[in-house]
Amino acid sequence: MIRYECDKCGVAMQANDPKRFIVRLEIYAAAGHVDLDEEAAAAPTEGLREIVRQLAKADPDEVEDQTYRLLRFDVCDACRRELLERPIK
Repeated sequence: MIRYECDKCGVAMQANDPKRFIVRLEIYAAAGHVDLDEEAAAAPTEGLREIVRQLAKADPDEVEDQTYRLLRFDVCDACRRELLERPIK
């Protein structure tokens, strides 16, 4: 049996509780167009190789955290109202 509780305050809830809400938080890099310097533009393959080398050494979780993350939370009605009034504390 799946137990539901508010991820913010811990109050117990039921699966079909009309006062149970799902909050999704999507975080992603805001990087736009990347300007290449003349050296990188002249030899784009080497630039890509360097990026691949850096990624091979990097922690996959850290790379994901720096580029994209989707989080999901169950919250009660009181916490939903609080989040709507002040989403970032």
